[in-house]
Amino acid sequence: MFLGVDGGGTKTAFCMVDRSGRVVARAQAASSYYFSHGIELVERVLKEGVEAVCAAAGLAPADIEYAFFGLPGYGEAARDLPVLDAAPRAVLGHDRYGCDNDMVCGWAGSLGAVDGINVISGTGSMTYGERLGRGVRIGGWSELFGDEGSAYWIAIRGLNAFSRMGDGRLPEGPLAEVFRRHLQLASDLDVIDVVHNRWQGDRSRIAALSRPVAEAAALGDAVATEILTDAGRELALLVDVTRERLGFGPDETVPVSYSGGTFGARLVLEAFTSGLKDRSARYELRRPLYEPVVGAALYAAKLAGTSLDRPALDALRLASRTPASGEDDR
Repeated sequence: MFLGVDGGGTKTAFCMVDRSGRVVARAQAASSYYFSHGIELVERVLKEGVEAVCAAAGLAPADIEYAFFGLPGYGEAARDLPVLDAAPRAVLGHDRYGCDNDMVCGWAGSLGAVDGINVISGTGSMTYGERLGRGVRIGGWSELFGDEGSAYWIAIRGLNAFSRMGDGRLPEGPLAEVFRRHLQLASDLDVIDVVHNRWQGDRSRIAALSRPVAEAAALGDAVATEILTDAGRELALLVDVTRERLGFGPDETVPVSYSGGTFGARLVLEAFTSGLKDRSARYELRRPLYEPVVGAALYAAKLAGTSLDRPALDALRLASRTPASGEDDR
């Protein structure tokens, strides 16, 4: 039995997969993104989720052959690694597990853990790719000065456009009314109270404002359309740089896939797709094979030296068909 754990900015997903490719149990817990709430959060969330998924499967943690924990923020603060690496041991009661950034879950799920590149765009954004056993990460520099093309990045640009429309510095489009309705604003300036006072700048709640931006774009708002198009282009650039860092040759066709809720916005996916086509390098864009949390379980099996065979992978794919947008939210 293999346990996959996919952490994110909004939630942490848990999934048990057996050797035949059957999803035995699932569970969900709160976000394991600890930079805003303290590193002690990680063990608490993992304990809650592991207990829930084991209860659903009718198993004990000792029955888990191997587990993989994809944790948001892993590797972004070197001093935290000993604590993050130890947290699963306290929860499982054994050492049969591996830890890394949650970007690995997206790559393993979308491409089935084969050489190629996956771009994640949920609350944050980054790419992860592997070639001949070497992995490379690009992006993911945090919402304050990075994460281009992410839901948070889209939301902040949407809020900026709303403020300019409220002042008259930008002609008012559908975006303004969509934000007023969504945030239930008595006056435009109340957006400051909502975001800074009521939400306390909460990363996940701000990122969720990418959805009203997409709604405004669907209503014909030119600024919202430009924001989503720019997001797709930024994500294509991340892929291109990852390709260079991995050393793929100019004549190699590189498999590329994607995960994260931002790709649920049609304009983002279209701009991302055209951005790859416009580059001189060759890419093969693939729809995600599995959810990131299922990818985490596949990677657990790989780390254990017992990768699932083709019949098991086919069975797993049939049992866990995933929408093109994916569900991880980094």
